[in-house]
Amino acid sequence: MSRRAVRFHPAALDEAEAATDWYRRRSVRVAELFLDELDHAVERLENDAIQFAEHLWGTQRIVLRRFPYLVIFRVTTAAVEVIAVAHGHRRPDYWRDRVE
Repeated sequence: MSRRAVRFHPAALDEAEAATDWYRRRSVRVAELFLDELDHAVERLENDAIQFAEHLWGTQRIVLRRFPYLVIFRVTTAAVEVIAVAHGHRRPDYWRDRVE
């Protein structure tokens, strides 16, 4: 099986950095765990992104196991595009304009 490139929308990258900073202000160890889980999600996307269920507006999502975050993405012929790293309990679907 070939690995697929994963690319982050600039806003999704900002969201991941903001979440990491938030956790880091509370605990360096928790911030590291968050990054580890996000890295694991990216590895899963590289290996088999099509396994995940459809979400909204032509996207799919991964729910992080230990953190209340979703990785919203879409699969294209060129790559897996991460649209948002969204908190699961805040501002639902705010990222919609990124896929239109």
